[in-house]
Amino acid sequence: MSMTDFSAIRQARTLLALPTEKLLDQANSLREEAFGKRIVLCAIINARSGNCGMNCAFCAQSSHNHTPITTFPLLPREVLKERILTLTKLPVHHIGIVTSGAALQDDELEILTSLFAAFSKDIQKRLCTSLGRLTPSALARLHTSGITRFHHNLETSQHYYPSICTSQTWQERLATVAAARRAGFVNCTGGLFGMGESWDDRIALALTLKEHNISQVPINFLHPHPQTPLAYRKPLDAEEALRIIALFRHILPRATLRICGGRPITLGAMQEHIFAAGANALMVGNYLTTQGQDFQEDLAMLHKLGLDYA
Repeated sequence: MSMTDFSAIRQARTLLALPTEKLLDQANSLREEAFGKRIVLCAIINARSGNCGMNCAFCAQSSHNHTPITTFPLLPREVLKERILTLTKLPVHHIGIVTSGAALQDDELEILTSLFAAFSKDIQKRLCTSLGRLTPSALARLHTSGITRFHHNLETSQHYYPSICTSQTWQERLATVAAARRAGFVNCTGGLFGMGESWDDRIALALTLKEHNISQVPINFLHPHPQTPLAYRKPLDAEEALRIIALFRHILPRATLRICGGRPITLGAMQEHIFAAGANALMVGNYLTTQGQDFQEDLAMLHKLGLDYA
């Protein structure tokens, strides 16, 4: 670890010593300076659910766990097309197509790339994909179909990752992120919090994202699913979740911080404070295996706060 790394860690620890109100006030100022009152909305489509061979301790879709969820193969092309077109009528800036599993099969990739290529450029630029660990050639095919953003989370720090997953290494995850960037994609890469990681793990993840110039950062909070190894964990306290957002805003002052999964169960009535903590983007609608907040409630929250959305 370089002296620069030690300095950045010390600075982050100093920030975390601040009272919550001051930490959030500074984070809010950074958000307003970078983004003003604009909040970016996105939504996702669960395009293939469950039966994943990965053993992630938090995941309801892992075949190693036995969470009672609905499982299904890749949605038929026409069903997926209809769902995408439905979301394009809403004020969401990006629409994420998410598939379970470590990676897609060639025939599944062909279904998706042919569908994406048939859309107009206006729709293509709104699409984001989360398709697992794709090869460079598969990423090239995806990029040729008109997709420009690729989502792949690191989940947590390199140090803590083996505590939550052993079927894929953290280095492999980072390699996929790097491969997507080389293929021409904008990276959408963040993590999941509340899995038992330390504040130093959270700092390390934020610094990794900064090192790799990640501009789109999804922030998720653990929803403890039944019959997963992390089912016993309680959701994070709302104040701790807000401090995580604020920490990331300080370390990544120009990045889009998107609050995603686990928002309702973790923040509850304090959801509107995520923007004061530094967030400038929001995933709306349902998540992969859990329900989100009602879309109109989110729009009403933004209107109440005097924030614009797109």
